[in-house]
Amino acid sequence: MKRPFNTPLHYLASLLLLLSLFTYACGSKEGKVEGANMLYGTDSKVWKTHKEEDATGDKVKQTSEQKQEEIRFFANGQYVMSSPTESINGKYTFDQAGKKITMTPDNGNMANTFDVATLTDDRLTLRSPEGAELQLEAD
Repeated sequence: MKRPFNTPLHYLASLLLLLSLFTYACGSKEGKVEGANMLYGTDSKVWKTHKEEDATGDKVKQTSEQKQEEIRFFANGQYVMSSPTESINGKYTFDQAGKKITMTPDNGNMANTFDVATLTDDRLTLRSPEGAELQLEAD
């Protein structure tokens, strides 16, 4: 006996196929580094911590103060890192082709360079030379 095409199993298979096609078409933003203007928007853009991982890939628990930290990148190459207790101003350079950002605070000459693992309109992932990652979301 031949099974009809309109069984619940057929509908489930069709639904799973459509879901997998949709997921593939949307793609992942991980690893995508778009234009420099995604970093600072039209004039400036605020980024807030979403998730932090240590060099082994384990999630780092954020304190309430860390959850309030933010970085504002300006189009003129300036940045401000702020938390409820302090604020640090500095300059940054972004090498889009090399996928690197270097941040130098105004109060010292200790520059920090990070790999830019992801940069889209709403997501920024920075990776330290040791392998720790900081995932930020646009505010």
